[in-house]
This record gives sequence, structure tokens and C-alpha cells, in this order.
Amino acid sequence: MNVNKVLLIGGSGFIGGWVANRLSQREIRVTIPTRRYDKTKLGTLVPTVYMADVDVNDEKALAEAMEGMDAVINLAGILHDGDSSKPYGKRFAAVHVELPKKIIAAMKATGVRRLVHMSALKAAPDAPSAYLRSKAAGEAAVLDAAKDVDVTIFRPSVVFGPGDSFLNRFARMLKLFPVLPLGGSSARFQPVFVGDVADAISASLTNSETFGKTYELAGPKVYTLRELVECTGKMVGKSRPVIALPDGLAYFEAAVLSLLPNPPLSPDNLRSMQVDNVTDGHQVFPGWHPRSLEAIAPTYLSSVKLRQRMDGYRCRAGR
Repeated sequence: MNVNKVLLIGGSGFIGGWVANRLSQREIRVTIPTRRYDKTKLGTLVPTVYMADVDVNDEKALAEAMEGMDAVINLAGILHDGDSSKPYGKRFAAVHVELPKKIIAAMKATGVRRLVHMSALKAAPDAPSAYLRSKAAGEAAVLDAAKDVDVTIFRPSVVFGPGDSFLNRFARMLKLFPVLPLGGSSARFQPVFVGDVADAISASLTNSETFGKTYELAGPKVYTLRELVECTGKMVGKSRPVIALPDGLAYFEAAVLSLLPNPPLSPDNLRSMQVDNVTDGHQVFPGWHPRSLEAIAPTYLSSVKLRQRMDGYRCRAGR
């Protein structure tokens, strides 16, 4: 299967930048639709990548952007929704459920058959969190169109790498607080490197053997949340005592933090942690050899430690 042009939805996000880079290396023309169009961003930094001023929630505009494409990659996702409606709130519904339906409709209208869709590990209709339930509904929407669309679904565990909002957030918190109270400290994760995720997405694009398949993407090692925080502390030279919060205090903390403009934690996030975010090893991507957190994270978290050291020098110098 030849793919020369790809519409990369959600391409301006953390994972999207890596995917765009991988596709560019293969000389695939990538168009990233965004409502926050900025010529100084990714499209001017990576060859064959173009930013387009498109509202993907507008079905007509989405179909127009899809004209002439060979494939679509959907990475769109959000972690928070202030709406507590069941089974999921309006924002989760719009991004994780309605947008995939609109993508399928536009693909049918324009004749584009190839779709790579990003879901989430442990997505299920009966999952404890609205986030996971909405991701499951999005999966169902694209799988329902399997006779018209050649779809591959990826379900990653928590993704780490340079610029992530996961380990970097812990690093900042460890810098600010002498003690770290932590909700969901015993929750288990299998963190996966963003570069490995991008490689899998890129490799699957033209591989017909992946059509109709769902793959779980996870790293080589399982950690509790507490272990991840402690590991981050060692990497940035800011080891702090971690206090595991009981459920009541954890949900209170999450409710307060969810009021922030870019919340680090919400009650729904804690509900997601009720299910271990690890794989069973039965849906492994072909040739999957993920890199370890210990091999990758120090290469970018060490810069946090360096900045802290330089800040100390400046402070002592009165600057």
C-alpha cells in the first residue's frame, strides 16, 4: 500500500509531533489541521509537514481537508472533562466519540480507506472512568466501519518522552514541595516511550497485516505511581518523601486540583487508576521492542536538574 499524503488529526500535540517527524523521514506529506494556526510551529520546522487552518469538528471542513489524502491518523484526545454526566461528559463525547464518527463519515465521503486510530490502554464500556468509557466508545465507532475503512487501533499506556506532561510534571512538583502527598500511589503503569509509539504508528500505516487489528503499546517494565515519582526524584536530584493519601483525601486533592486551568489530576483520573494500566501481552505489535524508562528519561530529565543548578548559581550571584 502506497501512502504519500496523510491527514494527521491531533498532530499538534505531544505524540503528534513525533509521528509527524517519523512520517517526514519517510518523505510522506503530512497535513495537520488546527484551529490555532501558527506558521512558526511544526510546519516550518519539519520538512513535508504543513499546518492547515481547519476546524475538524466542522464536518464539511473536515471532508475538504481529507480530499486527496491516502490515509488519516487520529491522535485527538483530552484527559479532563468538568462535565460529570454519565457515561461521559460533553468534552469527552465531542473529542473521543463524535470526532471519530465525523472522521469515518468524511472518509466514506472522500473515498479515503486507511485509518490509524489512537485509543487508550484499558478502554472499556464498563471502565470506572469517563475517560476510558469514552475512548471505548470511540473504538467502537471506528470498528463499526471496518467494512468501509482499513483501521488499526493503538492502545498505549502512559506515554513519556521529552516534553511530556507526565514525568516532567513530577519533576516540577518535586522541585517545589519538600514532601509530596500522592493519590493513587499504588496504581500500576507500564510507561511507553513516545518515540516507540510513533515508530509503531508509522510502521503500521502501509502494513496491510495490521488492518482490523488492535495493539496495546507498553514499555518493558511495570511501576507503581509511587515508584515512578521516586524514580523521577532520583533522576532530577530531588528525592522527596512520598505520602500515600487514603482515598478520601486523594479525591479531595484531585477535586481541588481539577479547578486549575491545566489540572495535573482530576477525580476521573483517579478512577482511571482503579484499573492497572498494564498489558496482558496478547496484543503485541509486530517487532515491538520498547525502550526502557531508565534508558530514555534521564536524557531529558537531567536538563531539569541542570536548570535547577543554574538557578541556584544565579540566586547566589544575585541575578
